[in-house]
Amino acid sequence: MLQVSHLTRTFTSGTEEVQAVNDMDFSVERGEFVSIIGKSGSGKSTLLSMLGALDKPTGGTIKVDGEDIASMSDAKLIRYRCHKIGFVFQSYNLIPNLTAIENVMLPMEFAGRDKEAREKRATELLEQVGIEPDQMERKPGKLSGGQQQRVSIARALANKPSVILADEPTGNLDEQTGKMVFDLLHTLAKQEKTTIIVVTHDLDIAGKTDRTFRLNDGKIREVKK
Repeated sequence: MLQVSHLTRTFTSGTEEVQAVNDMDFSVERGEFVSIIGKSGSGKSTLLSMLGALDKPTGGTIKVDGEDIASMSDAKLIRYRCHKIGFVFQSYNLIPNLTAIENVMLPMEFAGRDKEAREKRATELLEQVGIEPDQMERKPGKLSGGQQQRVSIARALANKPSVILADEPTGNLDEQTGKMVFDLLHTLAKQEKTTIIVVTHDLDIAGKTDRTFRLNDGKIREVKK
């Protein structure tokens, strides 16, 4: 479970203080698939960075499985990012000189798993997201956008994270491929019991998630369906 309480992030811009995230409270259950929508500058990227332990809040708590990441040491934050969080990006962020299976194996290498276990898990995940055996041996440049995003999703799942943070995961894809990626994320949330939080501008996609939150001027509210 992810629980955010009184979360605040303040920046200084010149002589002004800007509250990118303003006393935010919300929670997401394990295995739930939720979306966050909001215009540019509403605080979406700042919130995602804090949930992923890439930025520290000015105040408040972020609890994942009962642990407050806002108060963790740098060493604990590294372990948290490795084991508890998976990232899916709009631009895929695959390593170009590694094959698809090597990209998925890499996070497990950082986590200290042996090569045989890494290869077995990576193969299973790539099969699960619909990557064919011959495609597993291709480098990203030899895969379509949809295939690269499938590999990215498999990589995010590699260390069995509690939460996957997806930043505009369908933004670079055509409508049909975007729907496929969305459906895949929804299925994986249930099968893997992984909480998935998607930041998106696509209101059609947002409307199909379990719940939708809207960000506006650093405040968050749930959109009732």
